[in-house]
Amino acid sequence: QVQLVESGGGLVQAGGSLRLSCAASGRTFGSYMAWFRQAAGKEREFVARINRSGSLTTYADSVKGRFTISKDNAKNTLYLQMNSLKPEDTAVYYCAADPLSSGYKYWGQGTQVTVSS
Repeated sequence: QVQLVESGGGLVQAGGSLRLSCAASGRTFGSYMAWFRQAAGKEREFVARINRSGSLTTYADSVKGRFTISKDNAKNTLYLQMNSLKPEDTAVYYCAADPLSSGYKYWGQGTQVTVSS
C-alpha cells in the first residue's frame, strides 16, 4: 500500500522558517515528486517539484528564492524548506507523487502551515 505522510507544519511568525517532510512508503517513486498547497477558500496550487535524482527543480513564482525542495532517496523522503514565510503562505501543504497527464496519482493527507503577521 502506497502512503505519503507529511509532517512539520505548524504556526510560525512572518519571516520565520519551517521544514516540511513527506515520508513515502510502499514503493520507491521513480519520477517527479511535488508539493502543492491549498489555502482556505482557494484552489489547490503548485508550489515546487523535483525529479528523482534531485538535479531538476521547479518552483512557483510566489515561492522562488524562499522555498527549497529536496529529497533523500535513501530515506524515501521529500522535503520543503520554507524561509522568509509570509502570511499569504498560510495553507494546507500536500506532497504528491507519480505525475499523470491529469495530475498526480498519489497524495498525502496534508499538513497545516499558518503564518501570523
